Amino acid sequence: QVQLVESGGGLVQAGGSLRLSCVFSGRTFSSYVMGWFRQAPGMEREFVARIGWGSVDSGDSVKGRFTVSRDAAKNTVYLQMNSLKPEDTAVYYCAAGRTWSSQRNLYPYWGQGTQVTVSS
Repeated sequence: QVQLVESGGGLVQAGGSLRLSCVFSGRTFSSYVMGWFRQAPGMEREFVARIGWGSVDSGDSVKGRFTVSRDAAKNTVYLQMNSLKPEDTAVYYCAAGRTWSSQRNLYPYWGQGTQVTVSS
């Protein structure tokens, strides 16, 4: 069974940066597409970024500010978040799946989430 553990969230001022980490275990890391999603209070969970087999993609609201990467030696995926805005405030989730998709329902495995709060 795949297990995902996120870390790195916190409180940051607008314009600042944070790096989220997600450690993958239980299966072969390289076989999975890794995604990042976020959910603000009262909102649906939205796609942030994904990384697969040589491909990366990010949502329009974070393009040019957030970068996803993975370290195969550490079974870890990262989300580097720069130029943070108050509207980036949300719980950020790491997810794993076998399909190259931005649709959350195609990711069967999820972490517990980490809170990111951006103050103005």
